Amino acid sequence: MIETIHPVSALRGTVRLPGDKSISHRYGMLASIAEGTSVISNYSSGADCHSTLGCMQAMGARIEKNGTEITIHGVGREGLQAPAAMLDAGNSGSTIRMLSGILAAQPFVSKIGGDESLSKRPMARIMKPLAEMGAAIDAQDGKFPPLTIHGATLRPIDYTLPVASAQVKSCVLFAGIYADGKTIVREPIVTRDHSEIALREFGAEVESRRGEISIAGRAALKAKNLTVPGDLSSAAFFLVAALLRPGSRIAIQGVGLNPTRSSLMDFLAAGGASLRVLNIAEGSGEVIGDILIEHSRWRGGILEKSMTAALIDEIPVLAVLGAASEEGLIVRDAAELRVKETDRIATVAENLKRMGIEVAVREDGFDVPGKQKFRAAALDSFGDHRIAMAFSVAALAADGPCEMHDPGAASVSFPEFYNMLRSLSA
Repeated sequence: MIETIHPVSALRGTVRLPGDKSISHRYGMLASIAEGTSVISNYSSGADCHSTLGCMQAMGARIEKNGTEITIHGVGREGLQAPAAMLDAGNSGSTIRMLSGILAAQPFVSKIGGDESLSKRPMARIMKPLAEMGAAIDAQDGKFPPLTIHGATLRPIDYTLPVASAQVKSCVLFAGIYADGKTIVREPIVTRDHSEIALREFGAEVESRRGEISIAGRAALKAKNLTVPGDLSSAAFFLVAALLRPGSRIAIQGVGLNPTRSSLMDFLAAGGASLRVLNIAEGSGEVIGDILIEHSRWRGGILEKSMTAALIDEIPVLAVLGAASEEGLIVRDAAELRVKETDRIATVAENLKRMGIEVAVREDGFDVPGKQKFRAAALDSFGDHRIAMAFSVAALAADGPCEMHDPGAASVSFPEFYNMLRSLSA
């Protein structure tokens, strides 16, 4: 399948984004092991989050879907049942990493895997702490999915993450629900705290101090009605699109503005982006609001250390913006991009080069000089949703129509992306 994307003079309009992917995963898992019936509004439409629901259904949770409203009849902390077949996480690293924390505590053996891309993504970071808690996990070549998880009675641990990762943190905290005592996770850099917020919403006792998060084990989670805010990572594509095209003005409504995710807004504003946050409120423990972005000259910037970790998912589309900026974009400390859905350093560089953009690649990042022009080209998603969307945005500023091969990859997180892009371009 090929999507032809035509250059546009400006993008204007108002959009409301699908539910935040990170939050949807967490709500889906926790509601399934809570006592009672939870209703989750604005649940993500992305395939990844529905892989999570499929896994929970396979273990006995009864789930009803009415568009983006999901009703989950939880089975309680001890109520999951052994699945009849291997759990299918699809393309979702979030599903397999976080759900493994719950599977590690079950009184049965489970197997969880996914598609070809997921089967190449290392899992050693979750296997190590779960083994310390008492679970035994078998993996392909010792670290790749599918994982065979031999559940056990878990013991609490005090674990320091070797690399900042919200998914690994969440895996350990979810396992800590089942441990008899207090489980502590220490992180070198503060990561997104959606798990801590969601756990509290469902009734778990969670304490957070900077860099240290603890959960008291054996709590009975209680059902809750929750609303998922719009996905800020999805908003990134429209924020960059507006900055690329003169005369653009886009309002994005109901976006999650969690302070641990605010680095994107801070980074864009520091480079000169004209954006405003309006109508700030709180719902389900999360901060939400509207974003108004207008075209403005973006100077560029440097991503390194903690800022790189905070913006790891947004780097592909920021690379596109960097090429059109005044001073360019430098990305360091981003070796994690090598083990995402694709090697995103390589796939970003490949599509930039196809569009005539100069880029210098390093093992842990790249440099994209500014003041460059995008040429029309045949582009490829390489099966990666963020690559598909980032370079569809780049195509809006090209000197002619571009073809995106395998645009359907975007459906992993944002099935509505191309229709929404067309509505703003119109």
